Amino acid sequence: MNPQNLTRRELLRASGAASLAAALSFSLSAGQSQQPSAKKAPPPAAVSNPLKPPAEGSIPVAFLLSDGAVVIDFAGPWEVFNNVMIGNRMDLFQTYTVSESAKPVQASGGMQIVPNYTLANAPQPKIIVIPAQGDPTKPMLDWIRNSSKLADLTMSVCTGAFVLAQTGLLAGKSATTHHGSLMSLQIAYPDIHVKRGVRFVEEGNLATAAGLSSGIDLALHVVERYYGRDVATETAYNLEYQGQGWMNANSNSAYAKLRGSTAGHPRCPICDMEVDPTDALTTQYHGKTYRFCSAEHKQQFDSQPQTIVDFLPQS
Repeated sequence: MNPQNLTRRELLRASGAASLAAALSFSLSAGQSQQPSAKKAPPPAAVSNPLKPPAEGSIPVAFLLSDGAVVIDFAGPWEVFNNVMIGNRMDLFQTYTVSESAKPVQASGGMQIVPNYTLANAPQPKIIVIPAQGDPTKPMLDWIRNSSKLADLTMSVCTGAFVLAQTGLLAGKSATTHHGSLMSLQIAYPDIHVKRGVRFVEEGNLATAAGLSSGIDLALHVVERYYGRDVATETAYNLEYQGQGWMNANSNSAYAKLRGSTAGHPRCPICDMEVDPTDALTTQYHGKTYRFCSAEHKQQFDSQPQTIVDFLPQS
């Protein structure tokens, strides 16, 4: 067969199936381990919150999209789930897109996506993926609430956390989002325990990933929850993904604190974005000048300045 005509799945199956099958001590149907061997290395520690894969068939994964959906937020997890392989099987997950209507979705960068299903006819998912996107409609929020009841996991990526928050499902729970939106999430939803410096947060059948590429880590972690560390590690290897965040949720330490503002490099106290000191919007509070990247962020600050100042790094 001409290698140029091989799909990626066929290439991975041809080149890696034998070695992976020999390396795994996992039985898809029964979950039984192979006979012990004196030379076998000890298995990795079991994940603390495993998910049970089906005895047969695929795990349906719905990607909820609307205009403005950020491509990496859904494309990263999409590729993770579609590259999971056990032996000759590469259909462990069945991915599909869902939107409110059948019209093309205008995603970031001008990409157009024709959804596989609408809210009215989408199959019941076991995993729901909510990327950053525009403001959700009531039918979208209702669909998330209803579908989550029978799903193993509902996960957001980046500012998709705001969509999930609007369902009310995150009330009283911990969550995270893109580092530039953590303050805004806390302001908008004070009943959510917003966490900094994490790649993802899990709360029962809900999970929220931090910004952009963090969705890849959360998806790999979900693979581990279903099929174990070996399968997730092999998936990351086949994707040539060298990030380690999926093994340690508390690995986003670079974003644990805002970088802070200086006279030479003032930053917006809401999103930590550097602003031009010559034309930035400003507010005086307790003898200090705060500069903002937008009128919206200035308004957020002015509505509850002390709450926001308490989140800022102490000089």
